[in-house]
Amino acid sequence: MDKEKYENLRLHYKIWFTDENGAGLLGDGKWKILKAIDETGSLTAACEKLGITYRRTWNDLKKIEQRLGFCLLEKNRGGADGGSTSLTIEGHRLITAFDHFHEKMDLLMQEHFKALISELTVNGNNN
Repeated sequence: MDKEKYENLRLHYKIWFTDENGAGLLGDGKWKILKAIDETGSLTAACEKLGITYRRTWNDLKKIEQRLGFCLLEKNRGGADGGSTSLTIEGHRLITAFDHFHEKMDLLMQEHFKALISELTVNGNNN
């Protein structure tokens, strides 16, 4: 009976990092943007892929760079292809480390979510 009460529960969560004042630096959203830039080679293409606005995204990424104290993006203007955007070495290191961190947290969160459901359905007697 208890198992049926909780069978529709699904786990969702977000990860983000802040500076010492609590201002957001990097989270799931910006991580996805940086990964899309890396995949497409273009901020414009990344914004189109994710359905977000270029101007706001550009400004947000510049603010993050200022707070971190290093560049995440290299922008190449002009040329036959109309320019490109790529990640700096530090930008690449950051999203790779965030990938690894996220993979570990995903496993950990799933494990603890299963334990929570188990606690609610096996040991719990809340009617």
